[in-house]
Amino acid sequence: MLGKNTFIFMFLIINSFILFTSIANSEQTHNKNLPILLTADELKFDDKLGVLTAQGNVEISHKERIITANKVSYNQANNLVTASGNVVLVEPTGEVLFSEYAVLTDDLREGFLRGFKMLLEDDSRLAAVSAQIKGGNKTLLNKAIYSACRSCLGFDIEPIWNIKAEKVIHDQIKRQVTYRNARLELLGLPIAFTPYLSHPDPGVKRRSGILTPTFGGAASLGSAFRLPYFWSISGDKDLTFDPIIYATNYPLVTGEYRQSFSNGELRTRLSAIYDTTNKGKKRARGHIDSTLKFAIDDKWRWGSDINIASDDTYLSRFGFPGKNTLKNRILLERFTQRSYLSSESVYFQGLRDTDKQEEIPLVLPKIDYNYSSLPGKNNERIKLNLNFQSLIRKEGTSSQRGSISFGWLLPHISSLGFVTTLGVNLQTDAYNVTNNLMPSGKLKSGATGRIFPQAIAEWRYPLIKRSKASGILIEPMASIVLAPNGSNPDLIPNEDSLAVEFDESNLFSATRFPGKDRVESGSRISYGLRGGFYSDNGSSSTFIIGQSYKFNEVNTFAEGSGLNEKESDVVGRITIKPNELLDISYKARLDVGDFKVKRTEVSASANVKKLNTNINYIFFDEIDEFPKREEIHASFSYDLTNQWTAQVDTRRDLSSEGGMRSWGTSLKYNCDCLDFSIDYRRTYTKDRDVPPEESVFLRLVFKTLGEFGVPF
Repeated sequence: MLGKNTFIFMFLIINSFILFTSIANSEQTHNKNLPILLTADELKFDDKLGVLTAQGNVEISHKERIITANKVSYNQANNLVTASGNVVLVEPTGEVLFSEYAVLTDDLREGFLRGFKMLLEDDSRLAAVSAQIKGGNKTLLNKAIYSACRSCLGFDIEPIWNIKAEKVIHDQIKRQVTYRNARLELLGLPIAFTPYLSHPDPGVKRRSGILTPTFGGAASLGSAFRLPYFWSISGDKDLTFDPIIYATNYPLVTGEYRQSFSNGELRTRLSAIYDTTNKGKKRARGHIDSTLKFAIDDKWRWGSDINIASDDTYLSRFGFPGKNTLKNRILLERFTQRSYLSSESVYFQGLRDTDKQEEIPLVLPKIDYNYSSLPGKNNERIKLNLNFQSLIRKEGTSSQRGSISFGWLLPHISSLGFVTTLGVNLQTDAYNVTNNLMPSGKLKSGATGRIFPQAIAEWRYPLIKRSKASGILIEPMASIVLAPNGSNPDLIPNEDSLAVEFDESNLFSATRFPGKDRVESGSRISYGLRGGFYSDNGSSSTFIIGQSYKFNEVNTFAEGSGLNEKESDVVGRITIKPNELLDISYKARLDVGDFKVKRTEVSASANVKKLNTNINYIFFDEIDEFPKREEIHASFSYDLTNQWTAQVDTRRDLSSEGGMRSWGTSLKYNCDCLDFSIDYRRTYTKDRDVPPEESVFLRLVFKTLGEFGVPF
């Protein structure tokens, strides 16, 4: 005797076969073997009316479409499927359609839906009073509403923004959403209206078209309007043309081209304008910013950077990113596990008021090769550095340099815990110099060079005490460097070793010079103490302090560097991190005679509940090549709610001739579908035709739609 479950199972199979046969017969012109899958809690078939009815957890799968509902009926006479109660239609593209009631053709590609809702690929939503599906690839909505908001709600638990339209067409082939007579609402209030609006659906990664315009400007330039157009030329290249229209100047024409290759990429931005803001000096201005990178194989690559501006202040004047010096270069590189080779030619463009382009060198070329061996039998290592550099100037010193540096290091840990490192370095340099300014004030040309050996011994004795949940480290350190005096002939120009920063990070280095043009001659000893407290909960406190002593009176370093006397300045650093909320760091360089502070750097960050604080203070005493500097930068932000944040930041020059450099404040709102910010910023610095600025900027970012900004 058949059990109840077996009877139900056979009944479902028989009735599913009836539905499959009926629908398949009506679809023979499309596909003779079209599969239909049907599951339901209950199936009924009316022979007289030719209607099959499925009830309870109904699911029908046809091709790549799936429909679920509380109740589904199929009429053989007109080949219509009627679904009611929690109707869900899953499209092949991944979009999900919801409805209260639906009438569809037997292939589920045409039909009418009432109480329509649609979930798009990025979880944004469309809803309408009614909808019509055409051809399985186009959905027409009546009295529709669209929003990307999920948890970002405004008044009356409505989405914080939405688009309402009389008609909406979602074309799945073109991947386009089109609105007719649409209005954009924010917090229930209409803020924009358009008879026509179109944007790609969320599944589209890139497509040609007009991007969201932005409004901006500055006090010196007036109001500005930016209208970008994106051209997707092909799958591997595109162009963004985004001119800026000024109210009081000619338009600024600018655009960015990008292209990807199988082994590289290209990015180029160009801009140009005929500037009339300075009535006494109307002129054409512009710039180019281009980067090219190519991998030849898994070891070799080459590339170039082109950054050229028409004049010194163009970039900062019109809001383009840039530095005080623009670098243009052609580069070839080779990487292996133990070595690195590079060859580059460099052209610099100086943008400072004091820069004179004829005195800035052209690097043609600079070649570097670095090699580090594997550890030997006794863990010894060999290092080899080769360098060739040619500097050419229209005015001033030109030079060519060839350099070979060899190093050998032997680390060792004794049975008593002493950590020692023995080593030798040998640097050999050859120079050809033209028009070098000698200490006598005369210009001299010729060939020169040097051979500079060093013997190095380092010693450390780390003492560690471990408790149940923390550890303490005390580590005395010392090193001795033996080297000949002199070794810096007057004919060798100093091109790459001007900026010496003596601190705890290079206290025990073989040389404190950053480049090769100067060597640290003479013998010396360095000594210091390092320690720390470390807790298992992540908190820590560390310190390091030390000093150097030279055995001779050779003065290689500039006055005020901290290394120009036999006894160097005392350098140190203290870091305190009691928990994840607070981090404090203090670095200092103290005069060895009276312990006067010569250099100070303080940074502190605190995250206490909703308040975030960052403070950075720097002080540098005057050095021969660089003036005295003292500056503080502070920023504070407070989370008013989970979405609202207020922020204030300021930067001030604390020197005697300084003052406020800039300050600003902002109020920001962020949620899953909207970013809002209002920013006030005031700058006090002036650079030729770039005056101090004061601006207030309102910015709205409607996610999936675009960005809108306007100045006040």
